[in-house]
Amino acid sequence: MTDAPRAQAPACLDIKSANLPLVALMLKSTDLQAVQQELNRRLGDVPDFFDNEPLLIDLSGAVAAARRAGQEVGEIDFAALLALLAPYKVKPIAVRGGSAEQMLAAQAQGLLSAPEARVVAASAPTPSPESAATAEPAAKPVSNTVSEPASDPLPPPGALLIDKPLRSGQQVYARGRDLVVMAMVNAGAEVIADGSIHVYAPLRGKAIAGARGNAQARIFAQSLEAELLSIAGIYRTSEVPLPLAVRGKSAMVRLQTQDGEEKLIMQALGS
Repeated sequence: MTDAPRAQAPACLDIKSANLPLVALMLKSTDLQAVQQELNRRLGDVPDFFDNEPLLIDLSGAVAAARRAGQEVGEIDFAALLALLAPYKVKPIAVRGGSAEQMLAAQAQGLLSAPEARVVAASAPTPSPESAATAEPAAKPVSNTVSEPASDPLPPPGALLIDKPLRSGQQVYARGRDLVVMAMVNAGAEVIADGSIHVYAPLRGKAIAGARGNAQARIFAQSLEAELLSIAGIYRTSEVPLPLAVRGKSAMVRLQTQDGEEKLIMQALGS
């Protein structure tokens, strides 16, 4: 009599390749004091924006800037850099583009070397010949600046609908979609969306569209009176008054590239 073959137990695990979406911090300087000041200026109003997302530190810009200036590539205190980033709720896990010394210093702080990582840049909409008032250009923040961490830069269908007024200190974030507000956004309130923002009432607070790099996002307001406007990291604050052509009027805000610079374009609607 022969023994029956023993049944093989099912495997308790599999090992496969995977892709992890990351936020990218693209450093152009090794001066951590300057980096801290810039982060505070750009993200001080929304310190919990990133919600513990994994972060890639890209040093290629800082290295290129030093070499163009004929200077030595500076050292980076990665322990200090990680402490500096902690309040912004990101989780640095990898680094790329640094000098050999910088990469060794980063690995000593537990960061992975990711030379093959690539930052995904969101494309700006095609310029159209129309009468518009332009805002002052501004540099992108960390991200997007910070670039779109997901593989698809466009938000999925559907929108978050808010039908009550937003008071000072209130914040609404439409993650991965558009935001529609049917009531007033008061001064001191914040509306944030990965897609576009539609406010069918006076917009007097802060509006941040394309929050994760979607340069095709737009902001629409029945009465544009905003304290801050931002699309894909390009922003304008109340320090620069809104143009008379759109102030207090029904208007649209979009992002456009002119002469290699990204600018916010404001256009009155229905006129």
